[in-house]
Amino acid sequence: MVDKNIAVLIVEDNTTMRRIESNLVRQLGFNNITEAVDGTDALAKLRAKKIEFIISDWHMEPMTGLELLKQVRADAQLKHIPFIMVTAESKVENILVAKQNGVSNYIVKPFSAEALKTKMVSVLGPF
Repeated sequence: MVDKNIAVLIVEDNTTMRRIESNLVRQLGFNNITEAVDGTDALAKLRAKKIEFIISDWHMEPMTGLELLKQVRADAQLKHIPFIMVTAESKVENILVAKQNGVSNYIVKPFSAEALKTKMVSVLGPF
């Protein structure tokens, strides 16, 4: 069983969506949540504290979720962290690009707590 005290980083540039995603993660029993407003902010937070799971939006400025994923996977200290990419697009080519760059899973907005749980269980294991 997954420890629900793991540190989760939610990366989302839209304030409302970030709040919704944080609330969904809390509904699933995870309370150790850090938020970042874009990929640059996320990298700074990843390097400043221990993060054990990342949920990141794809479309952000100045650093996109895909660029963040590439940075995380290229960093020896961070590359092991499970990473779920969130996007409003379900294009097959986007999913393939994310997979080629080491994404752990992918979820399309809007999504429910149950859909998020399914994706998180597929990455982390049962909780």
